[in-house]
Amino acid sequence: MKKLVVYYSLSGNTRAVAKRIARTLRADLLEIRTVKTYPDDYDVLLGLGEKEVKSGYMPQLAPLPIDANAYESIVIGTPVWWSTYAPAVKKFMSTVKWKGKKVYPFTTNGGELGHTPSDFRKALRGAAVSPVLSVRFEEGVQLTEDGDIKEWIASIV
Repeated sequence: MKKLVVYYSLSGNTRAVAKRIARTLRADLLEIRTVKTYPDDYDVLLGLGEKEVKSGYMPQLAPLPIDANAYESIVIGTPVWWSTYAPAVKKFMSTVKWKGKKVYPFTTNGGELGHTPSDFRKALRGAAVSPVLSVRFEEGVQLTEDGDIKEWIASIV
């Protein structure tokens, strides 16, 4: 069965983990991109991210070259924004029919998952959702042990 690794990354941390997972699984790789780019100024970005998450905003996505509906096993990667997944991931998830799929979410974060795991379970109704892999970073340096990531990847069927 063909697998898909789909991710959204702003700083590059989530992209690096997604590429590693896709390479290990020999899965197709799909990056979620927004039509409008986010500001480079970190303080402005923080304020905008908080506003988007709290309002339930979903940005317009660039066209996706792969139809996720064609896959039964999907790995979804996101940075944690204000205790949940990024708005771009929320938008992507709203476009897929999840019933009967196996979903393996992972996050990149600075140490807090917030309510991301329960938010994934709510958004992915009808799918079998595995426990969320949390990959912690500090200033671009991965703090989560490689062995923990390998073990999580090995659980993907």
